Amino acid sequence: MVRKFDIEERLIGLACSACQIAEALPSRAAGRHVARQLIRCGTAPAANYGEAQSAESRRDFVHKLKICLKELREVRVWLLLIARLRLIDREQTHAVLTEADELISIIVASIRTAQRGDAMTS
Repeated sequence: MVRKFDIEERLIGLACSACQIAEALPSRAAGRHVARQLIRCGTAPAANYGEAQSAESRRDFVHKLKICLKELREVRVWLLLIARLRLIDREQTHAVLTEADELISIIVASIRTAQRGDAMTS
């Protein structure tokens, strides 16, 4: 069972869901293109979050979280495109889209908190 506050586990779960959705996409040109993009950006946030945990400085930590955030936002766009193009049933993407939105909010808050720490040490 994944605890709501375990961000790394949630990001890994998002990566698994993105891969599963990519596998379910049709093998036509649009489906193949979107699948590749979704796998790439869907798996990147977990890896970047892992790198952030080993950051060499607060600035490095924020930088890696910002990369994670960019990839999560890209996941969101690809999921919206999948839904709009009706490449698969919307219900298959709805929960993953909700999770991506929640993770975006969490990462944004983490970035702001870390940046406030920078302002206090300056």
